[in-house]
Amino acid sequence: MADKTTLQYTAEHEWVLVEGSTATVGITDYAADKLGDVVYVDLPEVGSDVASGTVVGEIESTKSVGELFAPINGTVLEANEAVVETPELVNSDPFGEGWLIKVSFESLPTLLSFDEYSALVAE
Repeated sequence: MADKTTLQYTAEHEWVLVEGSTATVGITDYAADKLGDVVYVDLPEVGSDVASGTVVGEIESTKSVGELFAPINGTVLEANEAVVETPELVNSDPFGEGWLIKVSFESLPTLLSFDEYSALVAE
């Protein structure tokens, strides 16, 4: 499991783990809890280009449908097939096995720190 305090976040409730020029993206436990039991995950194709702020996937739960936004511009290196086959991983381990995509990028936009994100969801 990733250390939540060292990750970066978006206002759309995604977390971003930066390792070199690769970003691993998932949704936060807050988002997973708000969605409820996840039953379906649709992720972008490997090799597809994504643009920051655009919808790149969908997360359906028993309560609602949530959109997955790209937090950065880049190219999808990997889509987590485990969450496509076992969507409940998004609920049970959102910061670990429930990651969604890995994206290669050239520049990183300004993202939220753990403290900034914590303040956002506390409102």
